[in-house]
Amino acid sequence: MINKITYVESHETSPYQNLAVEEYLLLHCAEEECILYLWQNQHTIVIGRNQNAWKECLVSKLEEDGGHLVRRLSGGGAVYHDLGNLNFTFLVRKENYSVDKQTQVILRAVQKLGIEAEKSGRNDILVDGKKFSGNAYYEQGSHCYHHGTLMVNVNLGELSKYLTVSKEKLQSKGVDSVRSRVTNLTEFAPELTIELLKEKLLEAFEEVYELKAEVTDIADMEQKEIEESRKRFSSWDWIFGRKIDFQYELSNRFSWGQVTLQFQVKNGKIEDMVAFSDAMKPEVIREIPNYLRGIRYKKQSICAELGLYWSADKSENAMMKEITSWLKTVDL
Repeated sequence: MINKITYVESHETSPYQNLAVEEYLLLHCAEEECILYLWQNQHTIVIGRNQNAWKECLVSKLEEDGGHLVRRLSGGGAVYHDLGNLNFTFLVRKENYSVDKQTQVILRAVQKLGIEAEKSGRNDILVDGKKFSGNAYYEQGSHCYHHGTLMVNVNLGELSKYLTVSKEKLQSKGVDSVRSRVTNLTEFAPELTIELLKEKLLEAFEEVYELKAEVTDIADMEQKEIEESRKRFSSWDWIFGRKIDFQYELSNRFSWGQVTLQFQVKNGKIEDMVAFSDAMKPEVIREIPNYLRGIRYKKQSICAELGLYWSADKSENAMMKEITSWLKTVDL
């Protein structure tokens, strides 16, 4: 049961610093505590844990324009952040983790602005049928977070300038462009500012949890730990991941996301491989190479190995079964 709520606000606009603070809060959240962390990134593309940076955005163009590319801990797809966007993160232990309750804070805050929004599926919050908030989730042991975007007055031209959403993904959503899927809250509340939205979020946070929030300053946290995390988030290895010279590539879109497998084969065996996906469950995708490295590049062998996968999470088992069923149909 939550008996303490904490409010933290970042005044930095560096994505590496902000994600470092987010990870610090994740690992230091107390057992009966819920933290609401608000932050903004300037001119940034944020990709999901298992995505291929080069396929998700125009990396060179982003760098030429002084933008930032960063990889987050959670799964899901790529998003664009500028100072017209406010990011939120709820950090809480697993026993008190409630996506519905956390989302209620967002819905109530927006309602206070005279905007009627609704949750759509597991990951999006919509107004008038268009998305203004995309959400993602992460667990590390008993520590969990739920974070997302709140588009207040994002430059939609910049959003579509750098992101390279696949045609398959757009077709699966029945839309023709990145811009057509999203909207800004200022379209429904023209006088809305980031500061006003922050005020309403804090009010809603206290109302939903029926507690008074304790305001915590980032300067009072352990700066050495945050700095070490910041260095990792800004490193080339973390952002771009491992890249191999692959000989074979298999790709398929499932109801829960796109999966791309790249194989390097030598003497008939899988010498190396990588798996990319925008799925919201990052762990199952990251496990695929561990099962397939060193085995024969043969359909039966690949499917047999993946058939050994087991997780306590039933949805992850179902995902792996779908991947295995798909691989049984492809020609290798």
